[in-house]
Amino acid sequence: MLDLKKSLSSPKDLGWSDADPCKWQNVGCSNDNRITRIQLRNLGITGSLPPNLNSLTSLERLELQGNKISGDLPSLSGLSSLEVLFLSENNFSSIPSDFFSGLSSIQSIVLDKNPFLPWTIPDSFKSATTIQNFSANSANIIGKIPDFLGENNFPGMVELHLSMNSLEGGIPASFAGTSIQSLWLNGQKSSSKLTGDIGVLSNMSTLTEVWLNQNAFSGPLPDFSGLKFLGDLNLRDNHFTGPVPPSLIGLKSLKILNLTNNLLQGPMPKFDSSVDVDMSPETNSFCLPTPGDCDPRVNTLLWIASSFGYPTRFAENWKGNDPCASWVGISCNAGNITGINFQKIGLIGTISPEFSSIKSLQRLVLADNNLTGSIPKELTTLPNLKILDVSNNQLSGKVPSFRGNVEIKTIGNPDIGKDPPSPASPSVGPPGSPGGDSGSSESGGKKSSISVGVIVGSVIGGVFAIALIGLICFCLYKRKQKRFGRVQSPNAMVIHPRHSGSDAEMVKITVAGSTVNVGGTSETYSHGSSGTSDNQVVEAGNMVISIQVLRNVTNNFSEENILGRGGFGTVYKGELDDGTRIAVKRMEGGVMSGKGLTEFMSEIAVLTKVRHRHLVALLGYCLDGNERLLVYEYMPQGTLSQHLFNWNEGGFKPLDWTKRLTIALDVARGVEYLHGLAQQSFIHRDLKPSNILLGDDMRAKVADFGLVRNAPNGKFSVETKLAGTFGYLAPEYAATGRVTTKVDVYSFGVILMELITGRKALDDTQPEESMHLVSWFRRMHLNKETFPKAIDPTIDITEDTMATIRTIAELAGHCCAREPYQRPDMGHIVNTLSSLVELWKPAEPDYDDMYGIDLDMTLPQALKKWQAFEGSSSNMEATSSFLASVDNTQTSIPTRPSGFADTFSSADGR
Repeated sequence: MLDLKKSLSSPKDLGWSDADPCKWQNVGCSNDNRITRIQLRNLGITGSLPPNLNSLTSLERLELQGNKISGDLPSLSGLSSLEVLFLSENNFSSIPSDFFSGLSSIQSIVLDKNPFLPWTIPDSFKSATTIQNFSANSANIIGKIPDFLGENNFPGMVELHLSMNSLEGGIPASFAGTSIQSLWLNGQKSSSKLTGDIGVLSNMSTLTEVWLNQNAFSGPLPDFSGLKFLGDLNLRDNHFTGPVPPSLIGLKSLKILNLTNNLLQGPMPKFDSSVDVDMSPETNSFCLPTPGDCDPRVNTLLWIASSFGYPTRFAENWKGNDPCASWVGISCNAGNITGINFQKIGLIGTISPEFSSIKSLQRLVLADNNLTGSIPKELTTLPNLKILDVSNNQLSGKVPSFRGNVEIKTIGNPDIGKDPPSPASPSVGPPGSPGGDSGSSESGGKKSSISVGVIVGSVIGGVFAIALIGLICFCLYKRKQKRFGRVQSPNAMVIHPRHSGSDAEMVKITVAGSTVNVGGTSETYSHGSSGTSDNQVVEAGNMVISIQVLRNVTNNFSEENILGRGGFGTVYKGELDDGTRIAVKRMEGGVMSGKGLTEFMSEIAVLTKVRHRHLVALLGYCLDGNERLLVYEYMPQGTLSQHLFNWNEGGFKPLDWTKRLTIALDVARGVEYLHGLAQQSFIHRDLKPSNILLGDDMRAKVADFGLVRNAPNGKFSVETKLAGTFGYLAPEYAATGRVTTKVDVYSFGVILMELITGRKALDDTQPEESMHLVSWFRRMHLNKETFPKAIDPTIDITEDTMATIRTIAELAGHCCAREPYQRPDMGHIVNTLSSLVELWKPAEPDYDDMYGIDLDMTLPQALKKWQAFEGSSSNMEATSSFLASVDNTQTSIPTRPSGFADTFSSADGR
C-alpha cells in the first residue's frame, strides 16, 4: 500500500497520512487487517500502479475507473479473492499476458476506454471461469474473438462487451448454448471488421440485447424463434441479405430493432407498434418502400437465391419489384423471364428445384461456380428450356432425362454421373449393404427376425412394468395425500426447526435436487451423526412456502384470483389456513433465465434486509422446478394508479386532497427508510403509482423491488443498465446510466405532480406540448393564474387546500430539478409533508388504559406493574394483540413473520 501511495500522484488529497492503511479513505480491510478493497473512482488521480500490486492477496474490489492513471498495468496473477476490477477511462498503455492468471473468483472486469497497445485476449483469461461481466470497449483489442469464451469455460458469463476494437473474423461457434444476455460487438475499427454469418445467435437463447452494428456480417438473418427474451437488436451497417425472417417479425419480446443500411430483400416487414424500428426503406433492397407483397417473379427468384445463401451480388443489384428491369443475370421478353445467366459469379450451394416454376425459362446458365449436389429432376418439366449449362462446378449424381431438343453442358464436373457421396455406413447393417453381413440372405433374415422379436418383446414388457410401477406409485400417492391432506413438492425447499446448539439466527433449509441459492450461501450441514448433506443456509428473515400450499390457496392459480399482470409474471390473491391474505407473484417460466431471474433475486435480497410499515412485506418465496413465486402481504385497495387515473372504471371514489397528502407522506417515509435509515442503503429506481399499494385504510406502501440497487454510503453514484419507466426517469440517469438516491427523489416529484393534477407522467392522448407532465407542470406553475387550471378537478379546493397544494407544487418542482444536487433529500421531503399532514393536538386523557396503569403513580410503581404484566402468559397474548393493532394498514398480515430478526435499531424502526 505504501508503494501504491508513492506511485499515485495525488495521495495527499485522499488523506492517506495514517500509518495504518486500513484507516485510509476509500480503502477497506477485513477483521484481520488485510486489504480487501481499494475504491478510487472518478478522483482525477494520475501516476501509475506499482508492479507488486498482486501482493494484496486478500483484495476483493479494485475500482480505479474515471482517473488518469497511466503506464503499464501490473500483473494481477494470483489474486484469487478478487471479485470486481474496474479500470475503465484511464490512460493505461499495456496489459501483460498473465494479467488474468489465477483470478478464480472474479465476477466483473471493466477495461473500457484505455489506450492500450494492440493486444489479444490472452490464454490466461481462461482462469477467470467465474466471470459474469467482461467489458473491454475501446480497448484496442486485435485479432479474432477467442473460441474459449464459449460455454464450457465461462458458464456464468452474462455480459460480453467488446465494442470499438480491431477484431476480425466471425462469432465463434462455441458461443452456442452460452448464458450471455448482453452481447456488444459493434463499431469495429479494423479494416476487415467482423465477418461471416450470425447463425450462432439462434442457439444463444438467453440473449436480451445484441449490438452487432457497424461490421461486415453477411448472409441471411438466422432463426430468432428460440430467443424468447431478446428485446434490443441492432444490426445496422452490415451486409445482411435475404428476407427478414418471420421469427423476428413475430418475436414478442422485441422492443428495439435497427436494420438500417443492409441489403435485406423481399417484402418490407411490418412489426408490432410496440417495437421501436429503425429501418429506412432506401437503405435496404426491399422490393417495395412500404410493407406489401412482392411480385410473384421476385418471390421465385428469392427462393432460388436462398439455395445459394442469398449472395451479396444479387442483393446489391436486385432492387425494386420488377426483375425484368435490369436485374443482373435476368433477361426477359414481354415481362416473362426467358434467360438466367449466373456464370462465373462465385456461387456456392445447390441448384434450386424452384427454377422449374419459371415456365417461360429458355436458357439457364450456372457454369463456372462452386455448386454441389445434383441436377434437380424438376428442371425436366420446363416446357421451353433449350439450354442448361452447369459446366465447371462440383456437381455429382446422374443427369436427369431431358427432352431431346435441350442442350445439356456438364463438362468440368468430375463426379457427374456418379452417385452423390453417402454418409458412412454402420459396421453392421442389412445383408447386401456395405458393411453388412457377408453370409446368406436367409441367415441374415433369421437373425434380423430374431432381433426384431427380442426388441418388440422387450419393449412390451418394459411398458407393462412401467405402467405397473406407475399404478403402484399413484395409489401410494393418493393414500399419502388422504392421510396428510397435501404433499410437499419433491423439488421444494423444506424448513428444518432450529436444532439445539445451532446458530440462533439461522434456519436450516434443505433443497431436494436443487442447486438454487437465493438469499443465502450454499453450505453443508450435518444432521447429527448421519454425515454431511447439501443444504442451503438462509437468513432467518426468509420464509419458504410449499408450491402445493400456494396452489391450494390460489385455486391452482385460477383466472378469478388474478389481481394483475406485469412484465415478468401474474399476481394472484389467496388466503392461508390461518386467515392470512396473501398476494402471490408467479414469475413466467420463460423469463427466469433472463432479466426476470435477476429481478426475482433482487426482490428477495432487498426485502429480507428491510422492514418498514410503508414497504410491502415479503412473507416468503417458493422455488419448485421451474416455478419461481414471491409471496407478499395482500393490499386490498390495489394500486395508487387505479385510484388516481382509473377510479371511475374501478368503481372507486376520487381521492380527496387529504388522502393524497397522506399517501405522499407514506411513500416518502418508505423511500427515506430505503435511502438512509435501513442497515444498508438502497435506490428503488422504479417509483411510480402502479408500484404504490394501498391498504383498507388507504395507507400506502412501496412495492416492486426488482430494480433496486445498493447505494454505497447513500451518496456515491452507481453505474447500471438503464431501467425504470419513461416519464419518471431523472435526466442524468437516462443520459449516463448512473444513479444516486436523487433519481428516486425525481420520480417522487413526478408522483407529487400526478397527485396534484390527476394526469399521468407520460400521456400520449394529450397534445405534444403537454404530453410530458414535468415540462407542462413547470409552465403551468410559473403562472399563478393558470396554475389552478392544472389541479385535478375532482379535488374540492378550499383556501387551506389551495395553500397546501401550492406548497406541494413548489416541493415537486424542487424534486424534479434538472441537477441532482438541487433536489432535496427524502428526509427533508418527509419533514415538509409531515408538517402538512400530521397537525398535532392533545388528545383527551384515556382513563381506561388497557394496561391498567395509573399515569399518576410513581415510576417505581409503574415499573413493578409492567414487570408483573410481562410475566403473565395471558397478558402476553394481549401484548401481541396490541402490537398487531398498532399497524396502520388493516390487513390480515401479522406484524412480523415468525423468526424475523430482533436486532433492528431505532432508526430501522422508523
